[in-house]
Amino acid sequence: MSGAALVVVVVVVFFLALYLLQRYGDLRRQQRMVLLGTLLAWYLCFLIVFILPLDVSTTIYNQCLLDTANQRTPVTQATEPKACDKPWSYIPDGILPVFWRVVYWTSQFLTWLLLPFMQSYARSAAFSRVGKMKTALIENAIYYGTYLLIFISLLIYVAAHPSWQLSWRELQTIGITAANTWGLFLLVLLLGYGLVEIPRSYWLSSSHGYLLAKTYFKAAKMATEKVEAEENLADVMEVRIYELSCNHHLRKCVDTILTKCPTDYQEDMGRHVESPGGEQNAIPTKRSLINLHKKVISAVHRHAQTQVQWSILTDEAFHLEDVAKSQSSPVRQLTHSFPSAHHHGWIRRFFYTPTVEWYWECVFRQSFYRLLAVLLCLLSAAVVWSECTFFSTHPVLSLFAVFVDKAEKHHNYICIEMVCFVSILFLCVCVYSTVFRIRFFNYYYLVPHHQTDAYSLQFSGMLFCRLTPPLCLNFLGLIHMDSTISHQDRIQTSYTSIMGSMRVLSFISDGFYIYYPMLVLLLCFATFYSLGSRCLNLLGFPQYITDGDLTSDLENEGRELIRRVQGATGRTRDGYTEIKDSQGKTWI
Repeated sequence: MSGAALVVVVVVVFFLALYLLQRYGDLRRQQRMVLLGTLLAWYLCFLIVFILPLDVSTTIYNQCLLDTANQRTPVTQATEPKACDKPWSYIPDGILPVFWRVVYWTSQFLTWLLLPFMQSYARSAAFSRVGKMKTALIENAIYYGTYLLIFISLLIYVAAHPSWQLSWRELQTIGITAANTWGLFLLVLLLGYGLVEIPRSYWLSSSHGYLLAKTYFKAAKMATEKVEAEENLADVMEVRIYELSCNHHLRKCVDTILTKCPTDYQEDMGRHVESPGGEQNAIPTKRSLINLHKKVISAVHRHAQTQVQWSILTDEAFHLEDVAKSQSSPVRQLTHSFPSAHHHGWIRRFFYTPTVEWYWECVFRQSFYRLLAVLLCLLSAAVVWSECTFFSTHPVLSLFAVFVDKAEKHHNYICIEMVCFVSILFLCVCVYSTVFRIRFFNYYYLVPHHQTDAYSLQFSGMLFCRLTPPLCLNFLGLIHMDSTISHQDRIQTSYTSIMGSMRVLSFISDGFYIYYPMLVLLLCFATFYSLGSRCLNLLGFPQYITDGDLTSDLENEGRELIRRVQGATGRTRDGYTEIKDSQGKTWI
């Protein structure tokens, strides 16, 4: 099995990243450069997460060999110490250090240099590659200059210290420390939200009444966005493209804009181009056509995005209403009022029959979700406790360090890998799910069903590459495998070895890395009381809060909109207006 586990993980993780890219991106229409950059960024980050447990078990085995060799003395040679069992996933020496260097530095090159340039290139509305590259370089000049200034400041700080001698290795460590400090700052903010929101979302989602009420709320918001997108598209399409002859040097630019327009609008806009007379229009400039091109691309994409999201929301509302209706039905089968919206593959139709669906939705689902929510809540509590106490090595207070230490004493490498994998996977889910939920207006927004734009895909890749290395270092600190924090004299993991000694910048290694993660406790309290959502509500950005007046108004509006859609599609209903969960609380 030597090295076989590494190969299996590398292959499996690739298909995981490819599946997520296929779900959020459009593999057929988006630029190959965008897809390749995003796939590589996600793939490298997921590799770090899945390979790190193997690195931990291999390091613990090597430590066992070292301890066993040190115990062998001439006096005790007759009684040999207990031999160390080799883990099933043992990776030979020399492989992991090279692997980590390739993965880490490639991901850092992507996040700090290549992906920002590719973002600007993909977002540029210029009509030529040279124009796109020029725009990307101009937009990133300030971006790159800022990072260069930060690095020079840290360099001056180190150079001014009399006891330090600058070497290439120390310069690398300064760069790594700066990147990890930036990542840890954002990591704790996202982690504090995910540790509370993920268990809570599963607990609340166990109630179909809650899900339906929230779907009505989202439908009301989406209806507004849908109307705004349609109006914006109509405004852009009403722009008169000026009369240009076929030989005009800007005619190719106009034709490019026309190809980006929906089919319904292409004839009208083309008629504007060919219009021989009428009102006098000035000849357009290339800059004005570039601006128009950018507006067309944005309006068309946003219009298609809202159409797909609206369709998905209505189908979800129909399904939840059907579930609520079937709960009181004597026939233990889930009947869909609109079967055409629930076409699935033949394998799912064979196993997931209406009877099986009824038992899952009406009997088992609530208990399963609540049990899962309790388990996730316990994991969150363990993470918060460990983040606040991982710096204590005598006694060991971090729960993850306790579990790994117990398994290490019994040479139970499978248990070590499972504890590491489950722990780091939960941390990643809390952080990555927050990245997928974040929305900065329409500037950054990850939308499933192939509706995410190129800029958001690449921005998510940048975030993953910046968050994953400090997340893994933080996890190694939780299990006391990072000597910078634990101050223990033991073999370091191959992953930690490429990071260098963080003690070059003592105010970061002995201060920021230890005390800043404690802020996660305050962020968890803020998330528990929905302080962020309440602030956004006050600023005019509606958020779903169960005790909010605005929430109730939007729920009623969304319910009415769904009923109108039902009437328009000819769906028949038996007429129910009130749904109660198992505790008797009325949601509708």
